[in-house]
Amino acid sequence: MNFTRWSARLPGTQRRAAARDDRSSVPAARAEYARPEGTPAQPDDAAPAPSGTATAEGLPGPALDDLSAREILGRLPAPVALLHGPDHRVAYVNDAYEAAFGPRPSGVPAAEAMPELDRLSVLPLLDQVLRSGTPRTVKSRRTTEGGSYTVTCTPIAGEDGVLVYAADVTDHAEAAERLRTSERRHRETAVTLQRSLLPQELEQPDDLRIAATYQPGGTDAAVGGDWYDVITLGAGRTALVIGDVMGRGVRAAAVMGQLRTAVRAYARLDLPPHEVIQLLDVLAAEIDASQIATCVYAVHDPNEGQLVYASAGHLPILVRDEDGTVHRAADPTGPPLGTGGWVHTSGTIALPPGSTAVLYTDGLVERRSEDIDEGVASLARALSGAKGSPQVVCDRLIRSLGVTAEHDDDVAVLVVQHPARTGADAELFHNAALDLLGGIEAAPRARAFATGVLTSWRFPVELRDLGVLATSELVANSLQHGTPPMRLGLRRTDRRLIIEVTDGDDHLPRRRQAEPADEAGRGISIIASIATSWGSRRTPGGGKAVWCEFALPQ
Repeated sequence: MNFTRWSARLPGTQRRAAARDDRSSVPAARAEYARPEGTPAQPDDAAPAPSGTATAEGLPGPALDDLSAREILGRLPAPVALLHGPDHRVAYVNDAYEAAFGPRPSGVPAAEAMPELDRLSVLPLLDQVLRSGTPRTVKSRRTTEGGSYTVTCTPIAGEDGVLVYAADVTDHAEAAERLRTSERRHRETAVTLQRSLLPQELEQPDDLRIAATYQPGGTDAAVGGDWYDVITLGAGRTALVIGDVMGRGVRAAAVMGQLRTAVRAYARLDLPPHEVIQLLDVLAAEIDASQIATCVYAVHDPNEGQLVYASAGHLPILVRDEDGTVHRAADPTGPPLGTGGWVHTSGTIALPPGSTAVLYTDGLVERRSEDIDEGVASLARALSGAKGSPQVVCDRLIRSLGVTAEHDDDVAVLVVQHPARTGADAELFHNAALDLLGGIEAAPRARAFATGVLTSWRFPVELRDLGVLATSELVANSLQHGTPPMRLGLRRTDRRLIIEVTDGDDHLPRRRQAEPADEAGRGISIIASIATSWGSRRTPGGGKAVWCEFALPQ
């Protein structure tokens, strides 16, 4: 390799010889002028170097024009190699290269003599650089020796060669890795918190089949505040909740946890959906007025075959009928939680046997390239053909909407199926009802009705007697404290017996300790002691319902 010819093509080196001649003709007077007063004159061959460079001792050093290409490359602190020819034979490596990767024999192809270039993914670039005449760079690649380098391959015009320049970026790479590790730990903490605040196991009501999926955003996205819940309210009724806190990280997950806990507490009051949303609206503003959240709260009553719901800025519920027709829940909906000043109302959507309802967050349907209504329409199309168990439907919707592990937003999906039961399975579910007309004579009619129904349902004698006693106490309480219209309802599922009495008075009963001399006030205490659970709620349009449940022997 002709280094003299190569060096002549590097900037400044063409003037090296001329500069040397100019230096030899500098007048002695110029040297004398530059010598400090009182210092002896120096021989010509010891004349100081031109200004602009300095030696290690602080004295002027050789100018750039005095150095050959080999000297310049040899003084660089970064590893440098010169490769020549179509097979990229080693022409030169500087001291820094040998210090980093070891000595390399000249004249040997780089593929054989320089394995580090293969580990740094540089070898495939050499042919590209020669063909295109364009530099190529490989950024921050790690070697087996433990260092990280950014390597630039530059073509040398007219020489059929490539200059390889490696910059040691180990410190930068290690700092970036520490930052990534810190962010990964922060994300893992947020995801762990998020998952711990979600239901660890969904409640499974008697009349519904439910599955849910939560998928956090991709590794580059902070975890959000998506959440869901299923709450059994008693008397066969079930509350379904899904929401989304508009934020990222641990803070959003913490706010989500507070809202979910509050929903469960409010649900125990068995309030209408719009009243639950109203309470959440006030609470969200108290928790953090800067954190806006959306939410849907819906209640399913198996006796009515529909969902009663209220929405605070959330996306609409979708319901698929047995024949594949998809319905979209219409208004009412209000602004997100925490905004205040809005009176929420409840709406209804049919959920007959054989239908499937889907509640979801915006991460499932929102895309930057399209309107969110288009995403909801895509979800409706995917739901129309989704069959199988709730978990199968969940998975199909996730796949159909293109949600992957790298998705840039959290996704929560809650699938609720109201199965259509036939055959032996249908024999486990029965309903019976009696309007309580007249005065005190309604009590014996109610007892006789309960005895006949429970006997026909083939309950054990002990459970039948407890059911008749509970019916007698509930009816007596309604006759004494309630107002018409009154109605007795009996319901049997595969897991429990439910007894419920409704009337037109909205004063809810409470359990109290009756005094020994009291002739009344023991009915609710008796029911609480013999039943698995009991409760009461106000009914739409005024009035109340008082109920109790007995678990069936399995």
